[in-house]
Amino acid sequence: MPTIGFIGAGTTGTALSVRLAQHGYPVVGVSSRSLTSAEKLAARIAGCKVYSDAQQLADAIELIFITTPDDTISKVAAEVRWHKGQSIVHCSGAHSIDILEPAKTHDANTGCFHPLQTFASVDQAIDNIPGSMFAIEAAEPLASLLKTMAKDLEGDWVILKAGDKVLYHAAAVMACNYLVTLVKLATDLWQTFDVPTAQATKALMPLLRGTLSNIENVGLPNCLTGPIARGDLGTIQRHLESLSKQVPSLLGIYKELGRQTVPIALAKGKIDSRRAEELNALLT
Repeated sequence: MPTIGFIGAGTTGTALSVRLAQHGYPVVGVSSRSLTSAEKLAARIAGCKVYSDAQQLADAIELIFITTPDDTISKVAAEVRWHKGQSIVHCSGAHSIDILEPAKTHDANTGCFHPLQTFASVDQAIDNIPGSMFAIEAAEPLASLLKTMAKDLEGDWVILKAGDKVLYHAAAVMACNYLVTLVKLATDLWQTFDVPTAQATKALMPLLRGTLSNIENVGLPNCLTGPIARGDLGTIQRHLESLSKQVPSLLGIYKELGRQTVPIALAKGKIDSRRAEELNALLT
């Protein structure tokens, strides 16, 4: 088992290092621009040493995770003098291993190990790591080691090519970040009838949990419910009229989301092609 170190002691680095150490991986070193952050990470893991800079860590450790912000990964890869046979892995969802090319020129192995998960805080990230999907990009034998790590973290893995990464990350943004945006827009509508954001969010949470449960347990397209799934033209027409009068800024968003929902309803089989055309006409 190679010794493991982390360059970057933020949320992702702390969560991964703690969970790997809990599963018996020898996480023995950390380096960070913030000494305080490095010390906090090291304090969570028995035998983990704080290194004063990335080069000292690279000189001492065999497998290094770069868990800095995305814009810093290529800088770290270029500035550190890597060693032949060493393994360098970044954890960015948007970047391929191409940004680790400087390490590859030193005959180091390079890879990506991205947890498909949302991390709002360190403790929440540690809790969320188990069961996550991990996107892996690496050649053998590093790829097999990263697959084993994913399994040991109670998750699964998917192998991606360099050209897959940007759309993979865009999909994650749509499913995670833009869900937050949709909930925010929904709570804004509740404010039109004088319900504050916190109360509206609390009211919507059971609906959101039910929707996620349906997606997981029923699956697409059958998990779709609501007026488009039923082909309810009258209800949608009333939505459009009310939005046009009271919140016109959301009218275009509602229409576009509706148009994207029509093919799901059609695939579910509860509407026919004629009703799909009528829905599209109403939403155009």
